Amino acid sequence: MNESMRCPHCQNEITAHRNPVPTVDIIIEIAGKILLIERKNPPHGWALPGGFVDYGESFEQAAAREALEETGLAVTGLKQFHTYSRPDRDPRQHTASTVYTAQASGAPQAEDDAGRAALFTEGNLPPLVFDHAEILADYYTAKKAGRGRPDK
Repeated sequence: MNESMRCPHCQNEITAHRNPVPTVDIIIEIAGKILLIERKNPPHGWALPGGFVDYGESFEQAAAREALEETGLAVTGLKQFHTYSRPDRDPRQHTASTVYTAQASGAPQAEDDAGRAALFTEGNLPPLVFDHAEILADYYTAKKAGRGRPDK
């Protein structure tokens, strides 16, 4: 969706382009479990660690940074999994999230905008915000089929 406005200098009509905002999410496996964070900020609930890509950083750098900021863990084996871009995936604005898989070790610590961090198995996932239930369903399907595995 584009919006028209007037140039403040010449008063000609110009079009302001609105584009999806780039984000990353990270599926972090620790000892066969998935690391999720409980968000401090709206929308509240459980989610994959992730966030906005900063200007001047690659999506891979953003994924590693967000993982460290929200869980206190450095990730290894970072691999791109899939991009999710449905316009309503984030109730705040249109985002396009590139999802990565990775591994980590150690005890996660909720940091930054994470209220809690915990490990879950496929069979005991909590209700998730955004489209993270869809992302994890796709991940587990791919993993069972031998595709998209973080260790391959």
